[in-house]
Amino acid sequence: MTDALFVVSEEGYWGEECVEPLETLSDAGVEVTVATPSGNPPVIDERSLDPDEVGEETAEHVREVHETDERLNDPIPVAQADAEGYDAVVFPGGHGTAWDINQDKHARQLLRDAVEGNGKALVVCHAVGILGFARDSHGAFIVNGRDVTGFPNAWEQGIVDEQDRMPDGRKLPYWTEDEVKAAGGNWDAELDSDTSVTVDGDLITARGPGSSSAAADTLLEELDVELEA
Repeated sequence: MTDALFVVSEEGYWGEECVEPLETLSDAGVEVTVATPSGNPPVIDERSLDPDEVGEETAEHVREVHETDERLNDPIPVAQADAEGYDAVVFPGGHGTAWDINQDKHARQLLRDAVEGNGKALVVCHAVGILGFARDSHGAFIVNGRDVTGFPNAWEQGIVDEQDRMPDGRKLPYWTEDEVKAAGGNWDAELDSDTSVTVDGDLITARGPGSSSAAADTLLEELDVELEA
């Protein structure tokens, strides 16, 4: 049995970036556990449920999964999770990760242990910002010298105002691309491509919602897991 841990934000995760990999891995027979910083159910970014933003079909499906999936509604605390118990640790994105997941020492430890151990790490969109803070067991940035993609500055400019305030009024504490590049990551969000998924060793990164499906498929390939018939 292949096991995966999803580390999901309580400050606003992006629906498709969690649901798409969650269902793809589950359909392939992967056993999925969900963790949040406090162990409370994750909170979804309402914009990812807006039909005008994501399309009516996606919005409806994501809302249904968010409300009814037992794993999402009964998570474990991140501090209780051990990367050694999982073949992969998945970090769905969403602006909310900037306030909790990316700043959580236990989440960063899970990332480090997955990459340095025998597991894989898939980090999506704004969750890629965790690479601007996560260090390896020697104290160096995990992302230093690695090829990565993630939510680009070019897209962030269309969301925040001139004072970096989000549409809901919260001030975005940092921009993902800036922090990851400052930590030594080789950043390329492949803005001319429809999707962007980058594999560097045991670290897999994905650009945003539109790359969620490709990210899930890539993770299955890296885990040598085939979709069940």
